[in-house]
Amino acid sequence: MTGVTTARIGYRRLVLALLSPAKTLDFETRPATRKRSEPRLLDEAEALVAVMRSRSPEEVAELMDLSDDLARLNVERYAEFSAPHTWRNARPAVLAFAGDVYQGLAAPTRFDERDFTEAQKTVRILSGLYGVLRPLDLVQPYRLEMGVRLRTERGTSLYDWWGDRVTRLLAEDLEASPGAPVVVDLASQEYARVVRPDVLGARVVTPRFEDADASGKHRVVSFFAKRARGMMAGWMVQHRVRTAAALKNFDEGGYRWSRERSTPDEPVFLRDPRG
Repeated sequence: MTGVTTARIGYRRLVLALLSPAKTLDFETRPATRKRSEPRLLDEAEALVAVMRSRSPEEVAELMDLSDDLARLNVERYAEFSAPHTWRNARPAVLAFAGDVYQGLAAPTRFDERDFTEAQKTVRILSGLYGVLRPLDLVQPYRLEMGVRLRTERGTSLYDWWGDRVTRLLAEDLEASPGAPVVVDLASQEYARVVRPDVLGARVVTPRFEDADASGKHRVVSFFAKRARGMMAGWMVQHRVRTAAALKNFDEGGYRWSRERSTPDEPVFLRDPRG
């Protein structure tokens, strides 16, 4: 398969953004790029698919708290899952996921071909099924949240299943970066938990996005924060961000960096929707 590989030449430092996947998927819209690559932990994903194929629709519904219709849909998805991943049965992850984070990221309309190549180097998507994905890695329709209590030969959760495999792959992506590599954690806590800081060997920066309520007090609003994480990831790609300090320049969607509220490893961005 002709893919996009992670280039490590010509960069002063690698700043890697982590995102969660999305439950909402889009496999209908024509892809905005023909670039693609294959998931690097596909063998592990196929093993998980085999586990899920052994579950009845009722078991899947209970496992993931789904309606009967959604449970049947996902049982069908696992039955149809196949390798290799091709344009016939899969889409690049950054285009397949279509939830709030990816609405904020807006890759189909925001990225040109150079941006897609840059994103392949600097963005990683954590996944319950695939472990960790590059943006152009092909994925098939699925639903398997990282936090589900799925019993496998490795334990009782997907955290047990993945162990340090996800972290070691991220560390490999970071190891050629000169100086101290930086990871910008834009994932939810559920997904970020699969990354083991002691194995990663990188500085982790976790941005926080807060919106003002009617009284003017700022707090995290989940819907807005998800979109803001996607916006920041897209902004990082387009601005070729190479240092943690550069994050304070993020100003999309009305957010502004707060010097008073921020720490070096938790920059805080505030917004007042009332303008």
